[in-house]
Parts: sequence; structure tokens; C-alpha cells
Amino acid sequence: MNNYFSKVKDYLLELDYTISYEDENDGVLVVGNEANGINNLVLGVADPLLIIEQFIFEFDKPTAEMLTRLMQKSRDIIHGAFVLDETGKRVIFRNTHELENLDLNEIEATLNSLSLLLSEYSTEIIELSKN
Repeated sequence: MNNYFSKVKDYLLELDYTISYEDENDGVLVVGNEANGINNLVLGVADPLLIIEQFIFEFDKPTAEMLTRLMQKSRDIIHGAFVLDETGKRVIFRNTHELENLDLNEIEATLNSLSLLLSEYSTEIIELSKN
């Protein structure tokens, strides 16, 4: 895992992400890039996968209509998707990659997809989070 952890960390630094937390033993990195609107993005290096998650918002009382809107928007996301945590109330952006073949372009594509999602969908995210 050590080798993959360093590789992922190097890619993030090359992409101008700031590392706010890292634990190589647990394979966890928390990063941000203010210019891209990304803060507290969690990356888990868990061989054979890299798991990328960004908390988006929490529902008070999710309705079928809200969940339908999220599912429809997930279809538009180029890399990654909206998911719900185990409580069914926290909306998270998530994407996974195979570590063995991981390259800079794959991580960059996921991060760009998240950044684009946050900028294009911000009004609707705010609207959904108020419910």
C-alpha cells in the first residue's frame, strides 16, 4: 500500500491540491483545492482500490422526489456519482479507481468532474439541502 499511497499523494500535489490530513497506515488523505471549490475531499487508498468521496449535504427528510432528482443528476456526472451513506441522509460524491493502473489523468478527471458538478449544480444542491 505504501507505494500506492505515495503515488496518489504525489498526483494530488502535482494537481495543486493541499493535503490537510494524511495517515499512511490507514491509507487516508484529506485534501482541498479552493480554486476548484473542493474542500475536505477524502481519498482512501485501500489496495486494490482508490476510493474518492466528497460530502455534499445532508437531508433532513429525504423524499422520493428529492432522491429521484439526485439519481437523474448522477446520470449527468461524467466521473463518479451521488451516493447515500448508511443513514440514507448524507449525500456524497463517490468514485473509485483501480490502483494498479492508476494514472494522473484518471484522478484529474474525477476531480474535474466533481468541481464541475459543484459549480453547475450548486443552486440545486443548496435547494435540496434545505429540505
